Amino acid sequence: MLGRSVPPFSRRGEPVRALPLIGAAALVAVLGAASPVQAQAAAAAPDIPVANVKAHLAQLQSIATANGGNRAHGRPGYLASVTYVKGLLDAAGFTTRQQSFTYGGATGYNLIADWPGGDTTDTLMIGGHLDSVAVGPGINDNGSGSAGILEVALQVARSGFQPDRHLRFAWWGAEELGLRGSTAYVNSLTAAQKADIGGYLNFDMIGSPNPGYFLYDGDNSDGTGAGPGPAGSAQIEATLAGYFTSIGVPTRGTDFDGRSDYGPFIAAGIPAGGIFTGAEGTKTSAQVQLWGGTTGRFDPCYHASCDTTANINDTALDRNSDAIAHAVWTLADGGTTTPPGTTVWSDGLETATGWTAGTADTATSGRFERGDPAATTSSGVTTQLGTTAGGTYALVTGATAGSSAGANDLDGGISTITSPAITLPTGTLTLNLSWYLAHLNNATNADYLRVRVVSGTTTTTVLSQTASAANKAAAWTTATANLSAYAGQTIRLQVEAADAGTASLVEAAVDNLSITRS
Repeated sequence: MLGRSVPPFSRRGEPVRALPLIGAAALVAVLGAASPVQAQAAAAAPDIPVANVKAHLAQLQSIATANGGNRAHGRPGYLASVTYVKGLLDAAGFTTRQQSFTYGGATGYNLIADWPGGDTTDTLMIGGHLDSVAVGPGINDNGSGSAGILEVALQVARSGFQPDRHLRFAWWGAEELGLRGSTAYVNSLTAAQKADIGGYLNFDMIGSPNPGYFLYDGDNSDGTGAGPGPAGSAQIEATLAGYFTSIGVPTRGTDFDGRSDYGPFIAAGIPAGGIFTGAEGTKTSAQVQLWGGTTGRFDPCYHASCDTTANINDTALDRNSDAIAHAVWTLADGGTTTPPGTTVWSDGLETATGWTAGTADTATSGRFERGDPAATTSSGVTTQLGTTAGGTYALVTGATAGSSAGANDLDGGISTITSPAITLPTGTLTLNLSWYLAHLNNATNADYLRVRVVSGTTTTTVLSQTASAANKAAAWTTATANLSAYAGQTIRLQVEAADAGTASLVEAAVDNLSITRS
């Protein structure tokens, strides 16, 4: 895992029918136990012998010892590690290839291994970085994840597993130098090849000696940091959470902070998730109560020469290797079916996902944009909040404060912004979002904020908030609407605001959008 934080790679129409108006409601975290489909798949997942995983770690240690004490990018120990993993996979029946790239004047290698069969237009990828830092053998970081997914891949072969989805395993080079290998891989894909990857599971540091049990927060239920992953990430998180619930081990979320190889995948809109047992951070007393251990660092040998085979917690390695197998067997078999109680689409707006401004809008200023809003006040009334409902970005009418309160507010008519296409599954569907509409007493009931659903040539309003001739300060409010009428359709969400009466000071914003299925 990287030792520093790297940012993630980061028609309007007239309404012809109405759905019930949204009422204020709190968002619900979707981290429940596995569905019946998941439970059935979990029963078929093999137990991963921790002794086998540790045997791979012993081989990686021997490789480092024989090659200057490390397995770093551009060093002979790294290529020897690739050769070791490739030999086992070739013998097991995988189709493997070494993808080369150059960084820092040295050649690096990714190892890609495809298991024959399954729908290649719906590929599940499982990966972790194989390189170490230059000062040590990197047995926890990230021999542990590399060995765990290697043994799971070998169990796929031994069991003759033939899932509905295509399986592709990957071991990345030069992660420690800035996600270089995984970035080279994603950048090498065409748009169609990226679309064929329905999910990416990342396993980086799964055997820390003072472990926590962290899952990447696919649905942003923690409400911190970079926001949710691409649609489908919540399903990955829920699948892993369901496994740990089944063995009585509590989990906590960890942010998509860009420090590992999920980064380029989520930047490409590919759902992601995985497990992390902690690096240089310090375990709190509350976490000791939760998981045991001490209030010291999760991994005292993080990025150090003592990251050897002695730097592994066998219990964590065992549990997490089994969790990898559970996720692979669950998500790969029938993986195109969205289980109940999950987030099927979400956008915390922390990365640009393709929202587009209306081409027929009449507003002359303060048009909707994805931006980092600046706080704005007028006569003691906060008209634009300087904070979002989560993260840094929101959809906002004129993010910049300007020279005065009215400089970048909405003026002159209507402004819209429309989401990329969203394909919905069947089932009971709920739209969740945070919003505000702020105005001064020069507003009228012709000014408004609306959220609409565009389906084909039909546009339907599902939220309508009208202004009035009164001061109303900005305040984030949560709301929901039933979208079940659109089950099985491809839709777009459209946010619209208007300063349609006399010149008024009007500001609006929307954040933390998601659609859940129950």
